[in-house]
Amino acid sequence: MRTGVYVCHCGTNIAGTIDVHALIGYAGSLPGVALAREYKYMCSDPGQELIRQDICDYKLDRVVVAACSPHLHEKTFRQAVEQAGLNPFYCHMVNLREHDSWVHADKPAATEKAMDLVRAAVRRVKWHVPLERRQVPVHAEVLVVGGGIAGIDAALTLANAGKHVYLVEREPTIGGHMAQFDKTFPTLDCAACILTPKMTAVKAHRNITLWTYSEVRQVEGYVGNYSVTVRRKPRYVIEKLCVGCLECIQACVYKQAKVPDPFNLGLSKRKPVYIPFPQAVPQVVAIDPETCIEFKSGKCKKTCVEVCAERNAIDFKQQAEIQTIQVGAIILATGFDVFDGARIPYYGYGLYPNVYTALEIERLVNASGPTGGEVVLRDGRKPASVGIVHCVGSRDLHTNRYCSRVCCMYSLKLAHLIKEKTGADVYNFYIDIRAPGKAFEEFYNRVAEEGVVFVRGKAADVYPAGNGDGRLIVQAEDTLLGMIRKIPVDMVVLATGLEPRADANDVRRLFNIGCSGDGFFLERHPKLAPVNTFADGIFLAGCCQGPKDIPDTVAQSGAAAAQALALIDAGVVELEPNTAHVLEDACSGCKTCLPLCPYSAISFVEEKKARINEVLCKGCGTCVAACPSGSIRQNLFEDEEIFEEIDGLLASAAVGGGPVRIQGDL
Repeated sequence: MRTGVYVCHCGTNIAGTIDVHALIGYAGSLPGVALAREYKYMCSDPGQELIRQDICDYKLDRVVVAACSPHLHEKTFRQAVEQAGLNPFYCHMVNLREHDSWVHADKPAATEKAMDLVRAAVRRVKWHVPLERRQVPVHAEVLVVGGGIAGIDAALTLANAGKHVYLVEREPTIGGHMAQFDKTFPTLDCAACILTPKMTAVKAHRNITLWTYSEVRQVEGYVGNYSVTVRRKPRYVIEKLCVGCLECIQACVYKQAKVPDPFNLGLSKRKPVYIPFPQAVPQVVAIDPETCIEFKSGKCKKTCVEVCAERNAIDFKQQAEIQTIQVGAIILATGFDVFDGARIPYYGYGLYPNVYTALEIERLVNASGPTGGEVVLRDGRKPASVGIVHCVGSRDLHTNRYCSRVCCMYSLKLAHLIKEKTGADVYNFYIDIRAPGKAFEEFYNRVAEEGVVFVRGKAADVYPAGNGDGRLIVQAEDTLLGMIRKIPVDMVVLATGLEPRADANDVRRLFNIGCSGDGFFLERHPKLAPVNTFADGIFLAGCCQGPKDIPDTVAQSGAAAAQALALIDAGVVELEPNTAHVLEDACSGCKTCLPLCPYSAISFVEEKKARINEVLCKGCGTCVAACPSGSIRQNLFEDEEIFEEIDGLLASAAVGGGPVRIQGDL
């Protein structure tokens, strides 16, 4: 056995805490070690070339690299070993950075621990066996879940590249939250003007299958070969026959059946037969069975059916459809929920009629909104003064600690629009203004120059002025003036933050991905893999991964589409061989492993034995640890390797033996 040991300085990340020279001297004295070297940056091209050259020159048959996290660099060093003609799985990494130097301040103790880790790795690697990667074909189709701007942009990017895309949206129309906005900051572009062409392009694109009013119910399979079951809810309108004339909406005469319109956040009402908004895509009406008289009592006059007699598009007996599709990659763009202002009772949302959320104001200022673009109070009066309260539900230990990123800028936008439409005095109550984007600071200065008043202090209370006219007092400590201010206003706008969707945990389980502590979907790496997840072939786009504005959302959706495109275009996907396997002769058929596998990779065959699908297996080791008979083994984590590594860790640091062959930094 001829093992080469390579220790990385990683600048001062490792060398600042660990005595690398002493570690190299010790490693070179271990049995079976043919040489030991150090280098400032092993992952660099010269560092990799050093390994490749030594394998050829010194006939190395095992390699140990003591450096950073294997999660980041194991693939790099395996590739270097493979290029030198050695099986890549004869390479083993020691995580000196995260497991040692970054968690210790005592240099002698950290160096001693590094010696233990390297000794354990040297003893372990001699038990490694040559393994081969497997390849499986990849389906050329992609599923995009969520029809907001992130899902729309990702779908169009892939479709324009010639890939077939299934776009699934739970609402009757695509567009998401962006469809509710009036203008976008900082350029004040009309949101509908820039969104509607993209929505229309989705509907018209020959490479996109658009399923609205649909939900993903089941996901099976693995990267490149996902089987997805989609439930298409009944609209009670045949989509292929409806031309969007909207005559059925006009014909519906049951005004008493009107209900609050969710698209307008309850600021207006709609009929049981409805279309969410004028630019909806697809331009197909839907019937709400919860409020339609026909579903409730069966006594409807069905005037909607009469006006649609020629096309016969209305079908009250329509049932849900189940569709199963095969896709190679999945992009999740499920968006966000708006923080519920009622969760902070001292702001009075839901208690005082003139307290609104920012999204409600978006609908009021919108020309297609419930007031035709007029900013008015619930009694029809125009407000003469408006207070905008920042950071509602964000940067707060009692709700969400994170910054929602968009609130400062959309508050400035709403301040501008309200002042433009009403001429009111507008007060912004803020902790600090966060305007780091392109042209954001300029927009902030513009709004300030327009006469908007900025009060630096978080609003502490909102309560009635007490004169019976509906006015409210916003109380806040002005930290610049060093005093408590009580400002009377006609309208209070709560700049509510962004939260994960209420069903984010259900979606996470459905797609077998993780969530971060704040509830947003977890990316594989915050810097190097911001759109990848730990489930291969599943990517993230938009606010389901974290709060972000429209430009950042579109940029991330493009990145997710590019990752999916790279996977699809490769045609095959390589599977790592660190999978579990069953020794059938030793398997007792107890079925202990079946419910424990998080990837559903284990089945029970007719011979009353467990069998593992190596394509589905991700090598988590759960079944290996749980098997009472020890009949499940795992490549790269065989008993001999683990026991030898443990023996190496527990052995004395004085255990060495043999001369140091090569030391030092070349």
